Amino acid sequence: MSFLKLTDQNVNGKTVLIRADLNVPFKDGKISDDTRIRASLPSIQYCLDNGAAVIVMTHLGRPTEGEFHAEDDVGPVAAHLGRLLDRDITVLNNWRERKPSLKAGEVALLQNVRVNKGEKKNDPELGKAYAALCDIFVNDAFGTAHRAQASTEAVAAAAPLSCAGILMTAELDALGKALKTPARPLVAIVAGSKVSTKLTILNSLADKVEHLIVGGGIANTFLLAQGKAIGKSLAEPDLVDEAKKIIAKMQAKGGVVPLPVDVVTAKEFAESAAAEHKSVDDVAADDMILDIGKQSAAQLADILKNAGTIVWNGPVGVFEFAQFAGGTEAVARAIAESAGFSIAGGGDTLAAIAKFGITEQIGYISTGGGAFLEFLEGKELPAVAVLERFAK
Repeated sequence: MSFLKLTDQNVNGKTVLIRADLNVPFKDGKISDDTRIRASLPSIQYCLDNGAAVIVMTHLGRPTEGEFHAEDDVGPVAAHLGRLLDRDITVLNNWRERKPSLKAGEVALLQNVRVNKGEKKNDPELGKAYAALCDIFVNDAFGTAHRAQASTEAVAAAAPLSCAGILMTAELDALGKALKTPARPLVAIVAGSKVSTKLTILNSLADKVEHLIVGGGIANTFLLAQGKAIGKSLAEPDLVDEAKKIIAKMQAKGGVVPLPVDVVTAKEFAESAAAEHKSVDDVAADDMILDIGKQSAAQLADILKNAGTIVWNGPVGVFEFAQFAGGTEAVARAIAESAGFSIAGGGDTLAAIAKFGITEQIGYISTGGGAFLEFLEGKELPAVAVLERFAK
């Protein structure tokens, strides 16, 4: 991928418009997790340190376009960002009627972009209005890169100069390293409840990887494809043929889809459920498979410890319940101990990383959920594609 980078630009004396992802969660009226705000700080600080005025824009929640309600207000985000940057940050509400004029070192935040009519439909005129605010547009919101919207795509096409921010650059460099030019063997872990939601990812990765590890309900569907009984476990029987095709594709190239040989089951899905360890051949009709067993975990650990590159999306069991967390913990620790480069993404994956305390041992943790998955699928990310076109 070829795109311009913020850190290669001369921003001195210029107004820089940064599309960040400051869509933070709230609890009892207060920001409950400021991870996304902190992740956006390096690009903002870089611009301030190098003599620029900065306008930041973000979405917040799911407002109705053209309607503004109190819960849509980015004011609390501006206040929190201001405390982190140690300066006052103004929220710009009427920026289309009166173009803001900022001095070097000043920061302002546009009101919630998703309140603007035409935002989701990628309205070119709205994109031009955003672009008119700046000398340089910076996209630093990888989490929205899979969406062609006015604040991500149209603005980049209209701006005098468009480039990738520090966070966006790190994401794209890490994903490129993992999937475009990976050290071998390349191992992918794709887990989750349904094959249907990740079928295109599985098919795409099957062309690229030496080992395709599946987990959760996805693994159960693959076990059905092997003729195994899975009791009342979560699965998609209508996708067994698709699972067989993926297994055949991997085998044809000498690759492997390692499936569980032992599992941890329960009679009910509950935090209080009694766990039972057994061979995959001994799963009863009233059993639910909720984790992989120790032997299976050890086999996966051996694969992961010898990997050149690891892409991880999804826990292999119901790790939220202690008695079914062993498999995911074993996989997590094997990734942490591997000498290979690892990249992880997805909400449940990040929760598992945090739970098992291995954050510092993962090569790169992606901030993008949907964008991360679509990159794995091999799809073009609109907000990245426009940056690449600009670079040409």
